[in-house]
Parts: sequence; C-alpha cells; structure tokens
Amino acid sequence: MDAEAVDKRAERGVPSLVWRAGQERRLSLINTVAPLQGARVLVDGCGIGAYVRAIRRFTPHVVGLDIELSHVREGVRRGTPNLLVAACEALPFSDAAFDVVLSHEVLEHVRDDRAACAEIIRVLRPGGRAVVFVPNRLYPFETHGVYWRGRYVFGNMFGVNWLPNALRNRLAPHVRAYTSAQVRGLFSRLPARIVVHKQIYPGFDNLIARRGAAGQLLRRVMHALEDTPLRMFGLSHFLVVERL
Repeated sequence: MDAEAVDKRAERGVPSLVWRAGQERRLSLINTVAPLQGARVLVDGCGIGAYVRAIRRFTPHVVGLDIELSHVREGVRRGTPNLLVAACEALPFSDAAFDVVLSHEVLEHVRDDRAACAEIIRVLRPGGRAVVFVPNRLYPFETHGVYWRGRYVFGNMFGVNWLPNALRNRLAPHVRAYTSAQVRGLFSRLPARIVVHKQIYPGFDNLIARRGAAGQLLRRVMHALEDTPLRMFGLSHFLVVERL
C-alpha cells in the first residue's frame, strides 16, 4: 500500500465493504427509531453505499454522499444509485429536505464535526430524525489504528482511548473518540433534541467467522450488557436527534 493510500486509510477510515449480521442489526436499530418506510433519507458519509443499498429495501428516496470520489465511483460500479461527492460540512441540499439522516461512523473523521452536525439538522424537516453512530471514548480499543514512531499502524489498539487527551491525540491525531458529554454537546446549540442516547457493542462478525459458537456466545453476552450500566464501555455511541 503506497503512502497516499495509507494516509487516506488513516484520515477517512475504511468503508464497509461487506454486509453482515452487525450491519443488519444496526439497520434494524435505525428503522426502529427513525422509520424508513417511504422516507426521504440521506446517508451522510456513505462510503461505497452499503447502507444506501440496504435502506432501499424500505424506500427508493435514498441519497448517499461521501467526500471521497473513489468511494462513490466504487459504489456506482456496484450498481448503487443516487450517490454524490460532497463534504458533510456543506451539504448540497435545501433546508428540510429529508425525513431521516444517517451518519454512521463519520463525524470522527470530518474536519469540523460541529459544522457537520449543524448541516445534518438544517437538512432535516421539523420532526425528522438524525441517527448518529460515533466511536465511544470508553471502549477499550482504538479501532482506527495509531501513529507510532512516524508510521501508521492499522489495527485495534488496547488502552489508547483511556489515555489522557494529550497522549491519546498524539497516537491517534487522525480520528476522534467521544465521551457522552462530547457527543451530546455537538447538538447542544442546535434546534434539536436528543431522544435516544446509549452505547452499543460490536457485532463480532469476524470473531464468529473464526470461532463459531464461541464467538456467538460472546456476542450474546456483550449485547445483553447494553441493557446494563456496562453499556458505557460499548464500541459506539448510538444517538437519535430530532429536529425541532
């Protein structure tokens, strides 16, 4: 992998290339809190369009947007319609254009997360809902890799998110991880209210593929923890924000 590709991987993350149980579970969560049937939906930071394709089961009125031209081109090559290139901080849509906006593991990568959230609320109709997933600072692993001695090292790095800000940001300057207060604060001055906020654990699809029943048992246990105070250590914040 050349240096430019490594930099892009660090800065933008890697889009979902496959659709498995973990993604299906998140889609079900989205549809529960922001019904998709017949809705006008924006997938804000769509990668190659995995969620755009999945949401089209419920509605044809889905648009996907990503800042990376290569991601959009790959999505188009795979036959996904209504994809375009733009930045999350300057959405090319009129006010109140959508019923639902999905921001799935995107805000941690954008240049200005507050501006991106303001745009999300702007393009929602009154009563419309944004569904936001972002990395949880209390999750034991930093999943986006780190910079170590000037080199980018990809992988799940234990303990990085638990370090003091100055040290954590030296190791992972390319990606944010949010405390509960930080992610809620992104919407605090906007005409919106938070209607759901919890943390969720991973789907463990890779582990299940390798370990079978043992991986499935771990998934059941960890997902059960989402109904306990231990959800605070989940992989991602799951936030639902309603436009006032």
